[in-house]
Amino acid sequence: MSACWSKGWYRFAKHVPSPNFEPRPTGFSTDLLVMHSISLPPGQFSGNAIEQFFTNTLDHDSHPYYDQLRGVKVSAHFLIRRGGELIQFVSCDQRAWHAGVSTHAGRSNCNDFSIGVELEGIEGETFSAYQYESLISLLPMLLSQYPISFIAGHEHIAPERKKDPGEGFTWRYLQHGAGLKATNFPAELGLI
Repeated sequence: MSACWSKGWYRFAKHVPSPNFEPRPTGFSTDLLVMHSISLPPGQFSGNAIEQFFTNTLDHDSHPYYDQLRGVKVSAHFLIRRGGELIQFVSCDQRAWHAGVSTHAGRSNCNDFSIGVELEGIEGETFSAYQYESLISLLPMLLSQYPISFIAGHEHIAPERKKDPGEGFTWRYLQHGAGLKATNFPAELGLI
């Protein structure tokens, strides 16, 4: 076990434990990384509303948009803020609630076999250089600890429902920065 990890928690992330997780089913290999984007309220990139949402402590009366989130319980393993800060909510050994109804390579329920990374942002918009740097630093650590062989967006595993991270996310930058092969990504991205 790497000194960078303890029971699925990454040493160099800020830990904000979420109650929204459960054990992974037996017999599943954690071989998929799912990229997401989120901002709360939409388009605002400050404050701690995302952390509150993932920990079930969001004040739903503090913004009109939050009313539709009442009773919603979600989480991701990681969040990368606009300035590059890395926050971990769920142990990567556990099943976070980030993908919802989803399918990858003929397997449904991607939460069972994936790690979810949220980027603070809006689907279709661009992300900061700090976020890419943080993500590219995190990836080798994840790949050394888990058998991740494929990286996809939420839009690729739930195309009927989701559009994130969207066109503003530069997959090629991630691919080259992390030294990965085109075959590690969805074919429709056209990476070489």
